[in-house]
Amino acid sequence: MFTGIVEQIGSVLDVAEQAEGRRLVLSGQGLVDVPVGASIAVNGVCLTAVKVEDERVTVDVIPETLNRTNLGEVGTGGRVNLERPMRADGRFDGHIVQGHVDGVGVVSAINHDDGGTLMTVEAPAGLMAFIVEKGSITVDGVSLTVAAMTERSFSVALIPHTLEFTTLGLRKPEDTVNLENDVIAKYVERLLEGRT
Repeated sequence: MFTGIVEQIGSVLDVAEQAEGRRLVLSGQGLVDVPVGASIAVNGVCLTAVKVEDERVTVDVIPETLNRTNLGEVGTGGRVNLERPMRADGRFDGHIVQGHVDGVGVVSAINHDDGGTLMTVEAPAGLMAFIVEKGSITVDGVSLTVAAMTERSFSVALIPHTLEFTTLGLRKPEDTVNLENDVIAKYVERLLEGRT
């Protein structure tokens, strides 16, 4: 489990095509304590470390993950958000994030004003059904609060810290972003299915 509090922006050192997807080699400070077999969130996607050495972590991305996320667009030299799993004895920050991306949205607008930055994302209808104003959403692994929404899109307010220390500061209109809805909303929907 993760919290959506990105620890660092990592670099993609290598991308290798494989018969069953892709292998990514990622670099980032502090990754030496990620053991082989551990989970790590990459742009909000829960992946398994298959090799770790010298602050480099290698992960495999299977076709199912490539089809449901924006990791297929990541190339050598790219930047990604990284978060290690939450420790059981740590403080809970952000919100409950599983690293199970529900789908991909498209950045439709980024507006800067004196009060901050508002990013608007168009999302598939199936995802919009679980989004509520002032509720939680994960965008590329970043825990955010929905500031406003329409039938086809939602907006999030980004503070300067988020812009500087996550890849959201690098995003521009037409970019894709990984979206994970609030898990509580998904379970409530499942429990209510079929009830009248």
